[in-house]
Amino acid sequence: MSAVPSMSLIDLQDPIFRAHEGGKLGVHATSQLRDAADLSVLYTPGVAAVSRAIAEDHALADLYTSRHNTVAVISDGSAVLGLGDIGPLAAMPVMEGKALLFKHFAGVDAVPLCMETGTVDELVEAIVRIAPTYGGINLEDISAPRCFEIERRLTERLDIPVFHDDQHGTAIVVLAALINAARVVDKEVADLRVVVSGAGAAGVAVSRILASAGVREVIVADSRGIIDRTRGALPRHKAELARLTNPRQVSGSLGAALEGADAFIGVSGGTVPERDLMRMGPRAIIFALANPEPEVHPAVARRFAEVVATGRSDFPNQINNVLAFPGIFRGALDSGAKRVTEEMKLAAAGAIAGLVDSPTAAAVIPSVFDERVAPVVAATVAGRARR
Repeated sequence: MSAVPSMSLIDLQDPIFRAHEGGKLGVHATSQLRDAADLSVLYTPGVAAVSRAIAEDHALADLYTSRHNTVAVISDGSAVLGLGDIGPLAAMPVMEGKALLFKHFAGVDAVPLCMETGTVDELVEAIVRIAPTYGGINLEDISAPRCFEIERRLTERLDIPVFHDDQHGTAIVVLAALINAARVVDKEVADLRVVVSGAGAAGVAVSRILASAGVREVIVADSRGIIDRTRGALPRHKAELARLTNPRQVSGSLGAALEGADAFIGVSGGTVPERDLMRMGPRAIIFALANPEPEVHPAVARRFAEVVATGRSDFPNQINNVLAFPGIFRGALDSGAKRVTEEMKLAAAGAIAGLVDSPTAAAVIPSVFDERVAPVVAATVAGRARR
């Protein structure tokens, strides 16, 4: 493969390309290096004393290095946005953007690490080996079902927070929006009949957090239809969904799942036919979160639902992970948490929802630029971690 990109893909005057030219990140020093005296303190010989102290007590690394405020944003480029498996180099602009958001919204220093893809064993081993440099690991854009096993193994082996944002960031913000959407349509969250379209990373995590939040009926559909206990040869993550969801054991197509449903949550792409949306119950909720093309265009969704949300910034009610992950890591790092637990995720969702005092159909979730969000999520997560 040529190392020179096709210039047909690049408009050098395009403001998007110009904004990314040279990358979006840099390194800055927190101590001044002015003279030989500074050099002797910040590097040799002074640095040796600090290294000896850390060798004696590893906990001192959080006090005397940048580790306490640094997160690795790790991807193998196998499931980037809606672009698919585009590889580690092409994933770099996304990971740099993620690092920028960490810094802007929560003051967390984040380092993008894009590595060649490999087996689950290879990726886990590689991440474990570089983990001592970091206070947390944010996994990003790693394809399912590998992402589930990678996160599980890293959580078991490391004593720092491991968080796969495609799963849990999405799930937290979806739950926050659903809490307020239920208020708008005068329904109890626990009583909602929710249909999730998509059984990848986001679909699995959304279904799990809804169950943890007390939603009694969640039905999940994938490209083959509704996931139920009668379907054979299910991979592990879908077999778990079959046990966790669909209590009435509905079977068939997505349309069958939508019969009388209160809420539709799309995290799969594709298009939902209007004839299926017509089967939803009164005062319905539609979260069509595929980017850039939602499963249901908002103009269409509003004909069938009272509350509509998307993943896009050019429509009301944007479901955006940036409402969750900066505050999650800020709170985890500040509290010294070694895990991001289910209780922390639920508490974060409640905190985000609580920032909207009087939800309306056009405003069930805070703006991503609401400066209260990250501090409130951080304080909530830290408080839960300490308890």
